[in-house]
Amino acid sequence: MRPILLGVCSALFFAVTFVLNRRMELSGGSWAWSASLRYFFMLPFLLAIVAGRGKLRPLLSAMVKRPAAWLLWGTVGFGLFYAPICFAAAYAPGWLTAGTWQITIISGSLLAPFFGQWIAGPGGPLYQRGKIPFKGLGMSLIILAGVALLQLEQSQALAPSQVLLGILPVLIASFAYPLGNRKTMELCGDQLDVFQRILGMTLASLPFWLIVAAYGLADTGIPSPGQLWQSAIVALSSGVIATVLFFRATDMVRSSMTGLAAVEATQSLEVLFALFGEMLILSAPAPSLLSWAGIAVICIGMVLHSLLSRRPAPAVVAVGQSSRYNI
Repeated sequence: MRPILLGVCSALFFAVTFVLNRRMELSGGSWAWSASLRYFFMLPFLLAIVAGRGKLRPLLSAMVKRPAAWLLWGTVGFGLFYAPICFAAAYAPGWLTAGTWQITIISGSLLAPFFGQWIAGPGGPLYQRGKIPFKGLGMSLIILAGVALLQLEQSQALAPSQVLLGILPVLIASFAYPLGNRKTMELCGDQLDVFQRILGMTLASLPFWLIVAAYGLADTGIPSPGQLWQSAIVALSSGVIATVLFFRATDMVRSSMTGLAAVEATQSLEVLFALFGEMLILSAPAPSLLSWAGIAVICIGMVLHSLLSRRPAPAVVAVGQSSRYNI
């Protein structure tokens, strides 16, 4: 249950992203600055944490050994995840962006065959490719049905262009985030902890963010003071706290595709937190009866997913890799 609880807490802090990104867009801020500033502000926080724990040098050594892989998966996991999320906020309400983001529940499960691990076989080490957790995927579909109910009535009031530009970028992000997360887990193995891995991905994605910031400067000029402080809040809440909690939860179940699917399913609660956040901060209207039905379905799906993830799985002995490590 601990990975599930960590996932729920991360969803709460992640929801800050959707609410504040929408608020910045409504105030005239550029999506490019909203995206790049988060990672610029994250960098000093993470550097202080990792350096303070005496673990900066091992991270830099690991990145120097495989710079191309770090650059690729850091850009995919952070760049192609967050830039589309911020772009979508320019065309759709936060609740729609957060709701569409829940497709990552299925995206993460569908990526399972692209990953695997070496196991101890009778004739020596064997590479075992991951399998799609169909039982967990079934629970994910229940959660996704609840998200659809939550959005159904409200989405009818949006223009087709809002729906298209608010959904397609988030679909890209839904695959990029779990892909980058899992690929960097493979890169790190047991050598780096969660803080080191997040800092490594942030450093690796900096070239991408400099390009995005250059676009924002050319498009709207320098960011406003309001966008600066709100981006700093997003960086601390979503970029540091939520990401650390989520990565820690996935690390705890890294050997179990069912467990990974369950942790990723907790992110469905972002749509609820984002909805309540918009009601409180942006004076959004209260949910309808149909929306509350969607919330109930999401909660039921979460409970079923949690129960499924607690079932004991067959033991697998990995070669040169443990299933978890401490921060």
